[in-house]
Amino acid sequence: MNVAIVAVDKLREAYLKTGCDLYLQRLRPYFRVDVVETRKESGVDARALEGRRILEHVDAIDVVWALDRVGVALSSVELSQRLTQTERSGRRRLVLAIGGSAGLDDAVLARADLRWSLSPLTFLHEMARLIALEQLYRAAKISRGEPYHR
Repeated sequence: MNVAIVAVDKLREAYLKTGCDLYLQRLRPYFRVDVVETRKESGVDARALEGRRILEHVDAIDVVWALDRVGVALSSVELSQRLTQTERSGRRRLVLAIGGSAGLDDAVLARADLRWSLSPLTFLHEMARLIALEQLYRAAKISRGEPYHR
């Protein structure tokens, strides 16, 4: 299975880049992860424009999980089970959609197969990427019966 993270805006803080790079490297033995960064917009239609750009990177056969504060909260074990189900579904790619500071457009949320909440707390969208990567790594370890990393 391949995973694509389609995120609005670039990582600006060095500590976030370092953390994301660490988890991308740790994930390599488990599955391929591609990161696509789309342009951040401003103005009245910003969320809609950002949503369209995200959806340009989604194919009809992709499984899409939208990171959404009010989505479904999953334990690490439940996340592992969902990943395993996705791998076994025959669909080749999982897309994680991460919105910008204004969140995800309704069109992206409507396309999502799952609205995944990392927490009811509000995070910087850049931090959401790091947390999602860490949780993917943890879930991969769980699904293969390996101990959690420390």
